[in-house]
Amino acid sequence: MKKVKSQKSNNPIKKIFIKLCRLMGYEIIDQGNFYIPTSDKNINETLSKPGIKSINLPLGEVKITRNVSALDVIIRTCSSVNMLTQNKQRIFEKEKIDYTLRSINSILKSVNYAKDYHSKIKIKITVVDHNSSDENLKKITDLLKNSSINFKLINLDLTEFENQIKTINEKNEKVTSNQISNMSNIYKSLLLSKMSEDLIYFVEDDYIHEIDSITEMLFTYERIASLTSKELVICPTDYPYLYVQAENTKVFLGEKYHWRKINETLCTFLTSKQIIEKHWEKVLSMCTFEHYPFESPLHEIYKDELCISPIPSIAIHCTNVNSIFGLSPNKDWKKIWDDNKV
Repeated sequence: MKKVKSQKSNNPIKKIFIKLCRLMGYEIIDQGNFYIPTSDKNINETLSKPGIKSINLPLGEVKITRNVSALDVIIRTCSSVNMLTQNKQRIFEKEKIDYTLRSINSILKSVNYAKDYHSKIKIKITVVDHNSSDENLKKITDLLKNSSINFKLINLDLTEFENQIKTINEKNEKVTSNQISNMSNIYKSLLLSKMSEDLIYFVEDDYIHEIDSITEMLFTYERIASLTSKELVICPTDYPYLYVQAENTKVFLGEKYHWRKINETLCTFLTSKQIIEKHWEKVLSMCTFEHYPFESPLHEIYKDELCISPIPSIAIHCTNVNSIFGLSPNKDWKKIWDDNKV
């Protein structure tokens, strides 16, 4: 992070005025050089204070009334299956373990970056894996161990859910073994979220994140939840399908990004334990019966709860290049991929 050279005043009267402003909770701006003497920061630096206030210029300050206390990141991995429902190659055309490792690595980097701003928020990572080889499990475990982040790795036991999942889907077809694995993994993740303290980030192993993604989501959650006095759902990806149809929406200002109201997501999203508990039967139905589209229960929830996604994206979904649920527009996909090589 670039350190801005301090531009403190030598004028004793100005010094007294700055101290008074600081004591009274005011921010003053020197618009000649974009310097904020009360905070000793440049205007383009992060001015918000987690759990206290969200500051965005020129709109000013939002008092945080809904502070975040903890974040559980639950990552679902399966390095043995390339694509769940398609026989296509992913962008970059690599083995699935490459996407898994880069996704985890990007999250670890983003969590460490977030600690600089959100030091009081308890963050832990849980990986729920199904059917990865011993070799790939070791790669995942070594990557997690090399971080300074509290983590746990769970090997999914499909027998735990075999009597819970209906084997015939909404199309009256037999549910595939890969889909049963996916539904079981989501089921396990939801059960783990019952033990969470506050926010939960459910994420799949083919989403590669920008380094500021966790920070942006935490700041934005506090800001918008405080403004609306409601819990919300955050999707980290600006999917191509959002541009296929022109729909009315609402635009919100986050910390460094714009966010818009959306009505659909895939199964990677951040929300609160309150939302999960409030809509428990609906989210659980996604794991017990295969709907079309699969995420239909989530879309029903978004009729009652605010769901937002960023513009531009803070995480790219590494699926096939032609997928409307894949690569976000106006992003340097290759750079994000290269930056998270393990």
